[in-house]
Amino acid sequence: MRYLFFTFIFSWYAYSQNEVKPIKVYEIDDIKVESYNYEGFENFMNMKDEYTYIINFWATWCAPCIKELPYFEEVGEDYKNRNVKVILVSLDFPKQVEKGLIPFINKKKLKSTVIHLDDPDANSWIEKVSESWSGAIPATIIYNKNNSKFYEQSFTHDELEKELNKMLNQ
Repeated sequence: MRYLFFTFIFSWYAYSQNEVKPIKVYEIDDIKVESYNYEGFENFMNMKDEYTYIINFWATWCAPCIKELPYFEEVGEDYKNRNVKVILVSLDFPKQVEKGLIPFINKKKLKSTVIHLDDPDANSWIEKVSESWSGAIPATIIYNKNNSKFYEQSFTHDELEKELNKMLNQ
């Protein structure tokens, strides 16, 4: 019995040490946004499970980003039963999270997971996301445990769905 107890404690401790924690959590009313530096965020791009992930980099000040957000929401909802998860990665400035991002999430009634990437040294992490990324937004990664594709472009609903289906059917 004592062995099981120590095994449990050791396992719990090892797991808790590997758990990625946000650098800050913003919460207003029922809306919570976790903020990560790149090191913490990188885990969202390397999950090896049964899901296909759509990770969209955007900001509330980016008109093309705002235009395509409904397509990500629709695709996320339409494909949730096919193990698809949408993660919207806000690149808004930290001082705008409470004043701009959270009210925007509330106003647009976003259902996808929204996280905030707060790492001011973009030159050090942009090419880690994709060597082909100039840093312009919107940008999107669609990946699963077998494949990954990066897109530096805006999407229509049909384009996004087509690219997702390519990934799902590989």
